[in-house]
Amino acid sequence: MKILIKNAKIVNENQIFESDLLIENDLISKIGENLAEENVDQIIDATGKYLLPGIIDDQVHFREPGLTWKGDIESESRAAIAGGITSFMEQPNTVPNAVTQELLEEKYKIAAEKSFANYSFMMGGTNDNLEEVLKTNPRNVAGIKLFLGSSTGNMLVDNPETLEKIFSSTKMLIAVHCEDEATIRKNTELAKEKYDEEIPVNQHHLIRSEEACYISSSKAVELAKKTGARLHIFHLSTAKETELFRNDIQLKDKKITAEVCVHHLTFTNEDYETKGNFIKWNPAVKTQKDKDGLWEALLDDRIDIIATDHAPHTLEEKSQTYLKAPSGGPLVQHALNVMLENFKNGKISLEKIVQKMCHNPAILFEIEKRGFIKEGFKADLVLVDLNDGYTVSKENILYKCGWSPLEGMEFHSKITHTFVNGFLAFSGGKVSEEKHGERLLFDRLA
Repeated sequence: MKILIKNAKIVNENQIFESDLLIENDLISKIGENLAEENVDQIIDATGKYLLPGIIDDQVHFREPGLTWKGDIESESRAAIAGGITSFMEQPNTVPNAVTQELLEEKYKIAAEKSFANYSFMMGGTNDNLEEVLKTNPRNVAGIKLFLGSSTGNMLVDNPETLEKIFSSTKMLIAVHCEDEATIRKNTELAKEKYDEEIPVNQHHLIRSEEACYISSSKAVELAKKTGARLHIFHLSTAKETELFRNDIQLKDKKITAEVCVHHLTFTNEDYETKGNFIKWNPAVKTQKDKDGLWEALLDDRIDIIATDHAPHTLEEKSQTYLKAPSGGPLVQHALNVMLENFKNGKISLEKIVQKMCHNPAILFEIEKRGFIKEGFKADLVLVDLNDGYTVSKENILYKCGWSPLEGMEFHSKITHTFVNGFLAFSGGKVSEEKHGERLLFDRLA
């Protein structure tokens, strides 16, 4: 197949320029003005629209296997494609947890059949699976995931000797969830003394506090410096944590990196009053001061990546009391739209959005031939119209769980086309039923 995109405003490597782009099969074959229209199978007129690299989301929970009533690889990757996310990295806290090579490969087999988007799955670390962790192939697995706070399941790594062994023994990227378990337990007990079992959700950011996050993040950074490990800290939620990271060297030379999620850039603890458990995440959405600090660190490059931590739960699960309602929410369909809204409001440039959601995930994880609009790279592309929009409602939500914390939000931009490996996977408001997702490969020595 040859597809010619005409007159697009291409956003790539800190530039915006008008150009045509030719896709041949799964690759970007030519970028230039007035490309020949003969012998192409399809022409898309992109006049007035912006062409971005496909978004790479380095942290999602698609719930398969074992939790598929909340979401599955097929349903959530479909929603991702509609949201311009063409590649995702999924976490190991499914059921069973992906903590052996055999269980990890099972997830890849499922995705090979069911995923609309490109995929990678992280290997999970526990207190007693170091041998399995060290078998992980750096060429075709995104990294090692460690929970340093028991966010979900039984994957808490709380043995200091084990932690140091993992950090010392692998050259692979180690991605961590940082919250101090002892602090959270202490704060929970204090809240129970005050409220009994009826703790209001507006206490969430005080229970999973700044202190809980900073204690854990600072220990992880200290251990990475001591061992030379390649550390990536997921979903920063506090201004204080941003002090742990640097912006005086290029991303490719950083050994310690950080991510922020869309919800921590969007909501504050004031929103618990109207959104309740629907914005209950771990780590918690915190204060306006924290939100401002995260934005500052994102824009000055101490924070390297914007992601979603997409984690669907059913309406029934989320409608329970605070202590029973699970943490997490669905975001892949709307993350790019949220960031484009921030562009419209003058908060961030298009070039910076592309850097944080496309280029930097590719650089940080050393992803092969993705994340940029370059000749010879995979044709993962997103076309957006900044002069059209829509309102998030139950009728246009694609998540299996059927709800969004953003319901009622009006967007002033719209994703019109998404390409995955050169295939037009989303257009006219619909995702094609053909699946063209591929396993991500990484430019690392096996």
